[in-house]
Amino acid sequence: MPLSRAESRSHARPAAAIGAGDFRSLLPEALRAGDALEQALTHRSAGSRHNERMEFLGDAVLGLVIADALYERLPDAPEGDLTRLRAALVNRTALAELARGAGLEGALTLGQGERKSGGQRRESILADTLEALIGATYHAAGFEAARAFVLRLYAERLAHLPSAESLKDPKTRLQEWLQGRGEALPEYRVLEVSGPDHRRQFVVEVWLPSQSWGQRGAGSGRRRAEQAAAEAALDRLRREPLR
Repeated sequence: MPLSRAESRSHARPAAAIGAGDFRSLLPEALRAGDALEQALTHRSAGSRHNERMEFLGDAVLGLVIADALYERLPDAPEGDLTRLRAALVNRTALAELARGAGLEGALTLGQGERKSGGQRRESILADTLEALIGATYHAAGFEAARAFVLRLYAERLAHLPSAESLKDPKTRLQEWLQGRGEALPEYRVLEVSGPDHRRQFVVEVWLPSQSWGQRGAGSGRRRAEQAAAEAALDRLRREPLR
């Protein structure tokens, strides 16, 4: 009788981290034997038979596998913490790092122009290709094969999860810090916008009404400038006592 989902977990060995450059050895035979693997590694710049549909599928599978892994590993974590941890694990930067470690840079099929411009090293292309590979694994061999592949990729990261608190952005941390002490909420205002339309630079001030001071931050976008200002305010609050 086949093991149930819970039983298969309890009998499974802990997943070992994937080694550099050996992603093919972890793929099911059903994927390695067909042409789906070639398609999963093909960027749209290389022709009409590319990996974007597989990427769409892989994104959904990856999100479910990581959400399930966090749910099982952190039985007492609230929904907000699980959401932040999942976002940190499946964002573009994390996926690109995993793709590089798995050796995808040298396996991509790119159009001539894309390759000349360094596309094989581009974060977005690496992340999308890894998602396509997950989607292709699911389509060729089913959910359990895709789940096993994802857990091997993420073994090291799942074994050393950061604290959910450390993943909160500066604006959230500043607001919670002030609320926890009964202080008024911060106010953000744009002081300066410069640069061409495609490369706008913002300077933002965050004002703390209860302290009668503000801190500035700059960034390539209003949100980044606000986050920088919030981080500067947090640094000052750590150094100076509240009035």
